[in-house]
Amino acid sequence: MLERQLIFDCIDLFSGNKKSKFYEKIFDTIDLSCIPEHPQSIRGPKGYLMHALFRAFIIMKCEKQRHITQLVDFLDNNRYLAYLCGFDVFKALPSYSVFQRFIRNIDNNQIKNLMKKQVLSLNKLGFIENSFISLDATPVFANTKHNNPKSFSKNKFKKDNLPKSDRDCALGVHTASNSHNEKKYEFYWGYKNHVLVDAVSGLPIFEVTKPANITDSGVTIPLLKDVHGWFSLKETDFIADKGYDTKAIYNFVHDELQGHAFIPLNLRGTKKKNQLTAGNIICDAGLAMHKDGRQYYPDRIKQKFNMSFKK
Repeated sequence: MLERQLIFDCIDLFSGNKKSKFYEKIFDTIDLSCIPEHPQSIRGPKGYLMHALFRAFIIMKCEKQRHITQLVDFLDNNRYLAYLCGFDVFKALPSYSVFQRFIRNIDNNQIKNLMKKQVLSLNKLGFIENSFISLDATPVFANTKHNNPKSFSKNKFKKDNLPKSDRDCALGVHTASNSHNEKKYEFYWGYKNHVLVDAVSGLPIFEVTKPANITDSGVTIPLLKDVHGWFSLKETDFIADKGYDTKAIYNFVHDELQGHAFIPLNLRGTKKKNQLTAGNIICDAGLAMHKDGRQYYPDRIKQKFNMSFKK
């Protein structure tokens, strides 16, 4: 221990490499004041600093580590990075259970407030703007045997057969692409992570995770309202895929944000109808049909047709 302390006292041996400088700059620019420094505990020791644990997870993501055990080994072999996080490197570093408990107990609103502060800071610096924004969702698979392709459970994708390991997830469907004639899809139990980004810089502005059975269009308007409350989206150009092709989204972007929505049409399984040269649609009986007004729904407009019979 004494030899390790003598070596560590020579700080130049550790702070000169690129990785150390990289994390020094990251930690200097992140304001963690919205997260309590110590865990809220009436009895017992204070434990590890929450700021240090949060910085450790930043390292985990930057190093593209998928498991907490990898993070524990990485910090143990890179003591200067653990020192930058805020740990006492001459004492035992946090164990797996400490990191797991931190992730399970941290308030998600604190993380969202931290992200808001970072976005507003980047906006002042000119790195993020609201001229072009884009929204998309990605599936998040629950940790359950039902999602294992090798599982032979009966009715594993039945709605009322909720996985015992995760009661908050829901049944969703994931397609291979957004093309109109896409036939490859798969069911899964889990969630959807909806991310709003600045389409110019590619930097995220806001994110929210919902159960997989909630449609992309159902999340859009509440999400945009929330963001518009603290980050102006006025006169923005909204870009999204066909999953967001609803009348309500077009109207909200146009009326509330005074912007424009660029969304490809969702044909929703419609088939190409036979038509006359004049443009009239031919019904299954071979008769020409004529337009007969429109039917208005909250999220779409339906064109009606009829056939006129003459004696």
